[in-house]
Amino acid sequence: MAKYLMLKHYRGPKGAVHDVPMDRWTPEEVDAHVRFMDDLADDLRASGEFVDAQALSPGGMWVRFDGEGKPPVVDGPFAETKDLIAGWMAIDVESEERALEVASVLSSAPGAGGIPIGEWLELRPFLDDRPNAVE
Repeated sequence: MAKYLMLKHYRGPKGAVHDVPMDRWTPEEVDAHVRFMDDLADDLRASGEFVDAQALSPGGMWVRFDGEGKPPVVDGPFAETKDLIAGWMAIDVESEERALEVASVLSSAPGAGGIPIGEWLELRPFLDDRPNAVE
């Protein structure tokens, strides 16, 4: 098994196929989107592939240690707004092909009008003793 992190961005390097900002969705469309992701997480729990998931607030900041006895250096909220991460889901799957399959399903979550968003997701394997190793 190999662990992967799927990152959902507020703004990615490329726009989604059905790119309607969530603040223009109806409450029912938002509920359908969240329910889709909850259902996917339940399916992954049932198959033993779910690790964890969490939505993130749009707020945040960069923080850096600036030396002993000095206050931390804070910048932000972010260096580049394109890097805002909306949430993540970690999976533990048999292969990269399976990780791509799961990410594709997550990318098809419904948006405005119930139409699949087709958003770009960042899929990254966890680094371990044997990067990208499949047991």
